[in-house]
Amino acid sequence: MGVVDDIKERLDIVEVISSYLPLQKSGRNFKALCPFHSEKTPSFYVFPDSQHWHCFGGCAEGGDVFSFVMKHQGWDFRTALEELARRAGVELRPVTPDQVERKEHLDQLRAALEEAVRYYHTLLLHAPEAETVRAYVARRGLTPETVQVFQLGYSLPGWDGLRAYLTGKGFTLTDLIDAGLLIEREDGTTYDRFRDRVMIPIRDARGQPIGFGARTLDPDGVPKYLNSPQTALFDKRRNLYGLDLAGRAIRDEDRAVIVEGYMDVMQAYQAGFRNVVAQMGTALTEHQVRHLQRYTRHFVLALDPDAAGVQATLRGLEVVRETLAREGEPVFDPRGLVGYEGRLGAEIRILSLPQGHDPDVLIKSDPERWAALVAEAAPVIGFMFQRLLAQSNPDDPKERAEIVKRMLPLLRDVPDPVEREAHAQQIARALGVQERTLMAQLHQAERQSAHRRQGVTGLAAAPPEQRAALQADLEGYFLQVLFRYPPMLRQVNDAFEEMGLAPVRFDDFDDPVDRALFEAWEAVLWEDEYPSVGRLWERVADTLFERLQAILSFADDWANERWAREGIRAALYIRKRNLKRRGLELQSLMEEAEWADVGASMNENAQTLRYVEQALARRWSAT
Repeated sequence: MGVVDDIKERLDIVEVISSYLPLQKSGRNFKALCPFHSEKTPSFYVFPDSQHWHCFGGCAEGGDVFSFVMKHQGWDFRTALEELARRAGVELRPVTPDQVERKEHLDQLRAALEEAVRYYHTLLLHAPEAETVRAYVARRGLTPETVQVFQLGYSLPGWDGLRAYLTGKGFTLTDLIDAGLLIEREDGTTYDRFRDRVMIPIRDARGQPIGFGARTLDPDGVPKYLNSPQTALFDKRRNLYGLDLAGRAIRDEDRAVIVEGYMDVMQAYQAGFRNVVAQMGTALTEHQVRHLQRYTRHFVLALDPDAAGVQATLRGLEVVRETLAREGEPVFDPRGLVGYEGRLGAEIRILSLPQGHDPDVLIKSDPERWAALVAEAAPVIGFMFQRLLAQSNPDDPKERAEIVKRMLPLLRDVPDPVEREAHAQQIARALGVQERTLMAQLHQAERQSAHRRQGVTGLAAAPPEQRAALQADLEGYFLQVLFRYPPMLRQVNDAFEEMGLAPVRFDDFDDPVDRALFEAWEAVLWEDEYPSVGRLWERVADTLFERLQAILSFADDWANERWAREGIRAALYIRKRNLKRRGLELQSLMEEAEWADVGASMNENAQTLRYVEQALARRWSAT
């Protein structure tokens, strides 16, 4: 028995809640005016048999003894755990030294990077050696306000300026090496990684510094841009420059504009275009796309118009398509879960820049033209079709057939069937082929794609250890999948919405530890679009470490669609369990005729339970 179970075993929920508000006996149960909203008739009930409480009024919330004291007292989980443990006479075990050490080390790296940002920024503003850099920044048209927002800086040309400054602040050489700020020679000596460069802080989605981009002003300097190395905090494949400042605007505008460089983002921000982010590297990565897809499903790729830029656009396009298409969106009908839809579910457009202009130059010289180009960005189908026509000879039957073959996957991605067929007809006319022939090929490809997606993973077909996990630790299993595949929570909630079910919430979880982990993960997802589990380690209280470590022992490596299926299945089972318990609680109120509306609530609960059971039966039975 874990410490939480021990506490709940020793405490009676009626006794605990009655110490905070007066309860009135109601048959086997207890009732009160809900403490969480204003009401004149009691709708707050406590059920001793299940050791749960529920408000059937305006709140519609419920839970166990932990959720009550946390909500009533405004406590976090750790405080609730300590107070209830004291009340129950249960001794809490401390976290392991390794867990404490890991968290402290990451905190120290962040502190070092934050101090480095301030140091470099101060040098840019005031150091005599930075005069050339200040002139460069002014020449690029960046205002002092923009320099301040992005905390631009300057690194001295010497070999130990930053090292001396940060060691003087109490940071160790190991800290600075691990943060990517120093380089260690073979003989063990160290020196500053960045020297005589414009320093551009790189931040995560929460706005915390994780590394630097550093630009040389030396025309013969190599490389032109030098990024921090991969560290425990920084991985350029997983981050997007400017996302901390752009996230809200991307959500508000429901569109992300993806550019190639740091300066493009700064100029866009300065001109009032706040939904612009930059990839780091020569092409978009899957992780970067996953970051963005939590904000929007509308992407505009706006990369340089030279040959390299066009190739980067095409690579980025393929990454976006593959990343989004592989997820497999769940589709429901009124009777329950029936399968997965193979559409892309996203709009991808290509912004064609004028020759000789990158986004930085265009935004600075003609912001209205930039805004118009974003608004007029071409659908990906049109862009790709024109590229293929330019690269091929459509009069050659073989090359014409190859163009059709290359366009079919893009046509299948279009979610609206009318729009899809209109694009197909335009392509057929442009190539001089029969429309019915192209449409037949498209429909055949769609049927083949749907057939490939119809494989199911049922509870009966799952390996024994997975069935046991579902039965013995349903919430832990759901969290295992959730932490492994971050997009799953959105997919589950979208699926539940299609069924008319409420989204997954913290009060779906019986175990208060699992509830706290779920709330922490929701906060992580809000801040970081495709987070590593390391983000969760940093956020959770040390009292949750043991449970989190057990959950993360799950080691299967499935395709993304399988992760989504496993998550939806587990979420449906959790909801089924909760609805069954709610039915028993409502039945006890019905027997005692204590609540006038109990009959309607019982019918609604029973109907919802049928939907969930039908979804499980239709989608997850072995076939």
